Formats: sequence, structure tokens, C-alpha cells
Amino acid sequence: QVQLVESGGGSVQAGGSLRLSCTSSGYTDSIYRMGWFRQAPGKGREGVAWIYKGSGSTSVAESVKGRFTISQDNAKGTVYLQMNTLKPEDTGMYYCAARTTSDTIYKHWGQGTQVTVSS
Repeated sequence: QVQLVESGGGSVQAGGSLRLSCTSSGYTDSIYRMGWFRQAPGKGREGVAWIYKGSGSTSVAESVKGRFTISQDNAKGTVYLQMNTLKPEDTGMYYCAARTTSDTIYKHWGQGTQVTVSS
């Protein structure tokens, strides 16, 4: 099993920055890819950024391109989401998730961390 714990959320004004962290534990050698997802009030969950654990290759959603960056420190078992130039529409609960080599979907999820951006 893989356990994930997010941290770093908070309240900021538009234009500000936050850095989210996601620390993994358990059977982390099985992790293949990590992702950040978010869910705004009354909306569905959407993918924000992804990173392959082995290669470090990354991708981000069009809605956050140029503002958000995903990175990792494998020695610490931690994935980061650097969020710059935040907008009110970035408000939501942010979750990290892990996909292992035996999964076809993101099966392991953290409890989430709240991000609130005020105008």
C-alpha cells in the first residue's frame, strides 16, 4: 500500500504563490507516476499536473500552464506543486495521487489540502 500526505495549502490573494507538498510512504518503490488534482466547490475533479517518478518527465494542464510547476525529490519521497500567479479560479481542494506499476488508474490518494485565492 501507498500512503500520501499533502501539505502547504492556505489562503492567498490573487497573484500570490503557494507550494504544495505530497509525501509518500509505504510501498513507494511501486510508484510509477504521481499527479496533482483539484476540485472546486460544486465541480468535478480535474487533473492539474503529472510527473513520472523514474524519468522526471512532467506535464501540466492547459489551465495552469506557465503558472504551475510539478517537481519531485525522490530521496525525500516528496512531490511538489509550485503555484504562481494564483487566480480565484484556482480555489479548491488539491489532492495528490499515485499510480503504481500494477495500476491502470490513480488508485492511491491523499486527504487533500485546501487552497483559497481571493480577488
